Amino acid sequence: MRRMSRWIALAAVVITLGGASCSTDQPAVCDSLEAVQGSLTRLRNASVAENGLTQLKTDLSQLKVNLEQFLADAKAESATEVDAVQTAVSQFSATLATARATPDAANLSAVRSSLNALAAGVRDLGENLSGTC
Repeated sequence: MRRMSRWIALAAVVITLGGASCSTDQPAVCDSLEAVQGSLTRLRNASVAENGLTQLKTDLSQLKVNLEQFLADAKAESATEVDAVQTAVSQFSATLATARATPDAANLSAVRSSLNALAAGVRDLGENLSGTC
């Protein structure tokens, strides 16, 4: 389970997308970016040792909801990056489901890899929006 904590920590990379919070005079994409960052924080802080992969599934569900809104808000400005994030979310969800069913080293490693891809995609999208928020 310790290995799981390390890959979850990689989600912290995504939290540093823009650094500062968006103010109320910013576009909706800034608020939805904050929601995604909050979801990723909860995902990163999920205690796999205490709650197993079930908590990750719950946190992932909230992340998906927040990402859907964020991606909808960002689509006009960053369509390519949005598509990459959507693909990464699907892959992360699939590898997490596999790891929940069979929590062996190979499947947990796949979860870590797909989380890295998701973090990179969201980071790229955040960088593309850095002038907006």
